[in-house]
Amino acid sequence: MNNLIKQTVLVVDDQESIRLALSKMLSKEGYEVFLAESGESALDILRENKVNVMLSDLKMHKMDGLRLLKASKLIKPEVEVILITAHGTIERAVGAMKDGAYDFITKPFKKIVITNMIRKAIEKQALVVENKYLHEQLAHSEHDRHADIIGQSDAMCEVIKLAEQVAPSQASVLIQGESGTGKEAIASLIHSIGTRMDKPLVKVSCAALPDTLLESELFGYEKGAFTGAVNQKEGRFELAHNGTLFLDEIGEITPSIQVKLLRVLQEGEFERLGGTRVIKSNVRIISATNVDLANAIKQKRFREDLYYRLNVITIDIPPLRERREDIPLLISHFLKIYQEKNNKSIDGISEEAQEIMTDYQWPGNVRELKNVIERAVVLTQDRVITQKDLPENISGNRIEDRKFSIPFGMPLREIENKIIIETLKRSKGDKEVTAKLLGITPRTIYRKMNSLEEEERREELRKEERRREKEEEEANDNINS
Repeated sequence: MNNLIKQTVLVVDDQESIRLALSKMLSKEGYEVFLAESGESALDILRENKVNVMLSDLKMHKMDGLRLLKASKLIKPEVEVILITAHGTIERAVGAMKDGAYDFITKPFKKIVITNMIRKAIEKQALVVENKYLHEQLAHSEHDRHADIIGQSDAMCEVIKLAEQVAPSQASVLIQGESGTGKEAIASLIHSIGTRMDKPLVKVSCAALPDTLLESELFGYEKGAFTGAVNQKEGRFELAHNGTLFLDEIGEITPSIQVKLLRVLQEGEFERLGGTRVIKSNVRIISATNVDLANAIKQKRFREDLYYRLNVITIDIPPLRERREDIPLLISHFLKIYQEKNNKSIDGISEEAQEIMTDYQWPGNVRELKNVIERAVVLTQDRVITQKDLPENISGNRIEDRKFSIPFGMPLREIENKIIIETLKRSKGDKEVTAKLLGITPRTIYRKMNSLEEEERREELRKEERRREKEEEEANDNINS
């Protein structure tokens, strides 16, 4: 087990005999054990202590395991939760995994089952579990080339699944996503497992070249076609013949290039600049953009007919901030790459630094994360990456998504309302979880919400009354004038 992370298990069960038995078992395995007899006391322990794994009974009085799971993910989303269930509640336990539970075990359970499951949960949290599936698929590729698509989140699994489905076809694929999300890596994956895998994959960055240069890059040119064309040059369409052509940042190409590109896609032929010989081209097109092409069509900046030629299959890659559960895997992967590249021995990353990186918004997505890890590996003087090794804009600006500010001088009644409203937002409207988190009864939540709705209705009536009074005053002024 990884010694960098304090290995603690929180056992939650309303039966004392089960709590004590589990505590004795886990203590012998070397874990530090916290005990809680209810969901409410478990939340108190989570707030005040570092916990790796929470082992909770599903069926408990007052606050059951599902409510506790949801509340714990709001307080400490990094804590892995394992639920204990009887056979009659297995379906509920399976459903709980959609809400973030790591796994569940059924009663009666064996020691080896629990200890193995806890060990695996801690390994996942400690970043020692690699995405084996992706590495097997991409074993023949360079580490860096496909690192951007490592992920076990539902969103990335869907992306990979769709990429695998379309890879054997010849359909054009449009990959959409923010800059740095790994669009090029998805294109490489599609080519590497498609029917053209043994043929060239040729890449063009459409935004990196001005119009005239882009045209010559795509279609090539004849000797003497323009000043400086001292030799004949093959274009990317020729180089990619029978293979795949990846057009990155396709949304940046100008209307004149769009027309010429459309002709190649429709007819499968073109001429080099300055030439008259028709050249046949058999390529599969994969394009990528961070531009909203549908909006560009409305603004007459992108041809609709070209859009439909490119967009037979669409793959949308989510930004890193929407798949935070992939961040630990990516950190682990890049640490391994850059310590080998820089010949440095790094044992891992501190829990605090990992939490900071998980909380960060990552406007530059995976590309930014990769650069941050490389920088940290190069600059650190320790064997563990800590907060001080991170750039100031990351270490000093954590997302306060579990905090919110209250202006000085706000009346107590408004403070209470604000806290309730914010907690409801974070719990996705679950009044039971909100009540448990705030230590009040659900009835209080309903009463407060009804009071707020009534106050809003009164405020709307007051606004309407003021509006009418203003209209009457203006009408009277017009009459008098």
